[in-house]
Amino acid sequence: MSTASRTSAAVPMVRAEQVCKNFGGLRVLRGISLEVARGNVLCVIGPSGSGKSTFLRCINHLEQVDAGRLYVDGELIGYREKGGKLYELSPRQAARQRRDIGMVFQHFNLFPHRTALANVIEAPIRVNRIGKADALARARELLDRVGLADKAGTYPAQLSGGQQQRVAIARALAMDPKLMLFDEPTSALDPELVGEVLTVMRELADSGMTMVVVTHEMGFAREVADQLVFMDEGVVVEAGAPREVLANPKHERTKAFLSRIL
Repeated sequence: MSTASRTSAAVPMVRAEQVCKNFGGLRVLRGISLEVARGNVLCVIGPSGSGKSTFLRCINHLEQVDAGRLYVDGELIGYREKGGKLYELSPRQAARQRRDIGMVFQHFNLFPHRTALANVIEAPIRVNRIGKADALARARELLDRVGLADKAGTYPAQLSGGQQQRVAIARALAMDPKLMLFDEPTSALDPELVGEVLTVMRELADSGMTMVVVTHEMGFAREVADQLVFMDEGVVVEAGAPREVLANPKHERTKAFLSRIL
């Protein structure tokens, strides 16, 4: 391995340093610090309102941080630093950073008037200026990868929730991201459809994709994650190996939360 490759491998894919976020007088994030190594999966759990989704949205600058710093692949997100001061990037510069970060939301956000295939090719053609033939070929590969090769010409309203979420994953992957963010991707699904989405996510993890997943699926966290973080009231209460945190939580807040859901 070259020196440059070793240096790149040593840089965390995600590094958060004392990240704070307020909405008016409400302190949603109160100094989040953590790292996600390249190729690892971090699962974030915690009660509603604990700041999990807000933290995820800060990683790709859908929300501005009020203090602290967030880095993806060693690059400061949303800002440039000069003379010890931070200056927010222009919307175009922020959008350029966001190309490398795929995000899958709780609700699928597919274009209802476009087929599954058309949803997947939209961003590569419009944002990355990829030729239509190449975009179509790649989109068909990705739909096949998520088990929907036969649904390319189908509109979202004709798909189940699980199928729509798998199209959303294919759409995010079409931009060839270095990092994937999942914001409770199965919480809007009927229970019998959850497994098909988690299977795709497991395969992504096995392929080496770096992932940050906000989830209530403890089985997935236990089996797939390299690191588990429990958040409450805007802070990281406990972090560690998933099996250890789930089986032997050290903090009372973690114990109380897990006792209600396990």
